[in-house]
Amino acid sequence: MKELSVNHLLGIKYINEDDINLIFETADHFKEVINRPIKKVPSLRDITIANIFFENSTRTKLSFELAQKRLSADVINFAASSSSVTKGETLIDTVNNILSMKVDMVVMRHASPGAAVFLSKNVKASIVNAGDGAHEHPTQALLDAYTIREKLVDVAGKKVVIVGDILHSRVALSNIYSLQKLGAEVKVCGPKTLIPKYIEELGVKVEPNLRKALEWCDVANMLRVQNERLDISYFPSTREYAMQYGLDKTLLDSLNKEIVIMHPGPINRGVEITSDVADSKQSVILNQVENGVAIRMAVIYLLASKIK
Repeated sequence: MKELSVNHLLGIKYINEDDINLIFETADHFKEVINRPIKKVPSLRDITIANIFFENSTRTKLSFELAQKRLSADVINFAASSSSVTKGETLIDTVNNILSMKVDMVVMRHASPGAAVFLSKNVKASIVNAGDGAHEHPTQALLDAYTIREKLVDVAGKKVVIVGDILHSRVALSNIYSLQKLGAEVKVCGPKTLIPKYIEELGVKVEPNLRKALEWCDVANMLRVQNERLDISYFPSTREYAMQYGLDKTLLDSLNKEIVIMHPGPINRGVEITSDVADSKQSVILNQVENGVAIRMAVIYLLASKIK
């Protein structure tokens, strides 16, 4: 059997195109499984996985837990807000205490960039990064690229624009890495204050005009403004942001072609995207959610096969 080149999924930066394609091929199999009447397989009956979330999450946490249970793994859920972390316990001590209960894999979301990499070097378990600050969110990027592949047959040669708060988005960075590794062309669009200064060093072009960006692309991935990470005001008002960078049905219908609309969630309806766009036939937002379970099943299964 083919295997991943890595023992952890810490970021798209650390995996190669072959790894991504193997994850996609494995997800194809699991997508067929989760659409059966009996949606479980006994693949990981001897594996115990801890979900450790130091930040709030709905879709990602539920998706990981469902993926683990579909694979018949034993699952432990840990919420930092109700744990000894609030008493001053360190990250390594927290995780090592959990691992002493014979846990094989840790899925972790943390507010600090690099937390997953740090953990992988200090504990003996397979680590899956479920989002580390404004750094990376690898499984989201994988499910996004997988959804594009499903909708448009291939990712290579496609033009994808990522719109919104690029500066604070872990989804944007992971998407840039994955799309480029798969041969897509990437542009970003948003207020100048929300575009990182280094972005062009990643081989990404900046298009400040939303209409021009939409006319250029095959796929538009609309990101929300990360209000919880904003320490200062990056634009005059939410209303002005929505007028300049929000996608509504009038703008979408005025384009001379049909484009695919994506959003990693949660959606701020009426800000970066209106309800009639989010719920339109061009939207693949719910497909992304469904594909998230298959992708996370694939990642967990492939990493578990490397656990000694």
